[in-house]
Order: sequence, then C-alpha cells, then structure tokens
Amino acid sequence: MMRQRTIRSLVSTTGVGMHSGQRVELTLRPAAANTGIVFHRTDLEPPVDIAVRADRVTDTRMASTLSAADTGPLAEVRVATVEHLMSALAGLGIDNLHVDVTAPEIPILDGSAGSFVFLIQSAGIVEQAAPKRFIRVLEPVEVHEGDKWVRLSPSFGFSLDFTIDFGHPAIDATGQRVHVDFAETSYVREIARARTFGFVQDVEALRSVGLAQGGSFENAIVMDEYRVLNSDGLRYDDEFVKHKILDAIGDLYCIGHPMLAAYSAHKSGHALNNRLLRELLAREHAWEWATFSHRRDEPRLFALDWRHA
Repeated sequence: MMRQRTIRSLVSTTGVGMHSGQRVELTLRPAAANTGIVFHRTDLEPPVDIAVRADRVTDTRMASTLSAADTGPLAEVRVATVEHLMSALAGLGIDNLHVDVTAPEIPILDGSAGSFVFLIQSAGIVEQAAPKRFIRVLEPVEVHEGDKWVRLSPSFGFSLDFTIDFGHPAIDATGQRVHVDFAETSYVREIARARTFGFVQDVEALRSVGLAQGGSFENAIVMDEYRVLNSDGLRYDDEFVKHKILDAIGDLYCIGHPMLAAYSAHKSGHALNNRLLRELLAREHAWEWATFSHRRDEPRLFALDWRHA
C-alpha cells in the first residue's frame, strides 16, 4: 500500500520573512494520519489554525498566502510565502504536518526549498497506517491570462513542463524551458535548490508596498539590467525556470493532496496556479480520489526521493 507520511520528530529553525523582513521561528511537528498540512500562528493568543486548501489561498502577490477565513476578524490572520515549504513537503511526500510559525510569513531561509528539505530530512520521515490519497486529473483543465496560460492534463504520474520569457539578458542566456517527470527526476537533486530571483530596479517599488523587506543576496538571485550580481553565480544552468517549477509544485500542493497529473505552463505564477486548482475542483467530473492498495498498481512518481521512509 502507498502510505501517508509525516516526520519522525519535532524540528525548528529561525529566519526572516522575505516580504515582511520580520524574524520568524518555524517549528515542524508530526501529525496523525489524515490531518493534512496545518499552519498554526502561535504568536497569537489564542493560536489560530489554518488548514491548507486551495480556497484558503487569498493573496498571490509575489507569493502564495493562506488566510484563516474569508470574512470577519480571522480573514486578517495569514501565513504568507508558503510555496517553498509546500514544495519541499510535496517533493518528500509529506502528507500530514503541523507547522508552527511566530509571524505572518514563512522564513525565506536561502530562497529555495533546499533548506526545508534538509530540515525535514533531519527530523526523519515515517510512513503511517493509512493510504496516501491522490487527486487524479481525469480531463484537461486550463486557464489563461493574456499570453500566460497553465494546464493540468491526465497522467498516471506527476510531471511539469514550464516555459519562461523575461526578456532579460541574464535570464535569456539560461534555459527557458524545462520538462521534469518525477518518475525519472530527483526533486531533491534537480529542483529543490533553485532560488527565487528579482531585479534591483524593482526593489524600491516592492518595498514601497510592503514587499521584499527581507530580500538580500543571501536568499535570492539578484540582477541589474544586464547580469546576475551574486558573487557565487547560479546553482543550475537553468535555475530561473527551475525555480518557477519549484514554486508551481508548492502552489499545486496547496490543494492539500499529491496529484496525478501533467502540469504545463507558459509564464504562469502563483495567481494562475491557484486559479487552475479552483477551476479543477469546480469541475466535479474532471478529477477523482485515488489510493493504491497494491505495489503493482502504484504510479511511479518521486521514485528517487520517496524510496525510503
């Protein structure tokens, strides 16, 4: 049986929020089977819980933000920039987890999912006595915005195909398209370390609206009009488009379960990714629940990273 997973023991780290600039303490705790991923704002009294669901993503400006409610006082209780942590959880097959956070934003750490992968692996991963539940896409679903688009198609696995087009010399000199099939590709080795990126000329505008307060060379690839300014260069030859795939994996995992689907996108971002999830869930004939009782029936996905609990 393909089983649900959580972490073996509690683990913590400290960092700053990319957009808020606030110091954040993050603690991951094991959770019982069928709990899902639940964030807890422990800086509030009483603490407020936010269960991960596609309809709880309420702000997609530069990041994916979850809110505790649609209306009323709890609508102002948020956890921002969840996509890198969610991406790491998806890549390592974590179904159930309590995430305690002492600020309204997840720490950015090194700007990738790599630090979260290390944190989770340090805690250890255990299988649970419950079948892993997948959302299996049965028919294509697609959303557009101008020349941007994103699509989910049926697949007995999980793959992503992403194309970027920034018109920037440093980005144009790298790979513009990446296709990954996680039956064959290691998330940990090939995707997790890709960092977020930004432009010096945009920093002042972003900070004027309360964003990018904690951004630095330590947690992002920074560019001027022509080149990458980080002294250590890029981690992958195609790090920019790989980071977009990393983000997409985290955004998709905000549906609350792993997916059996082929994702393809051109210039998509957090907003379109969430619109895609909502469109999928709204079409009751476009998806179904799937579990696998026998190993011979299991899809071969994340095979290089889920092999050992």
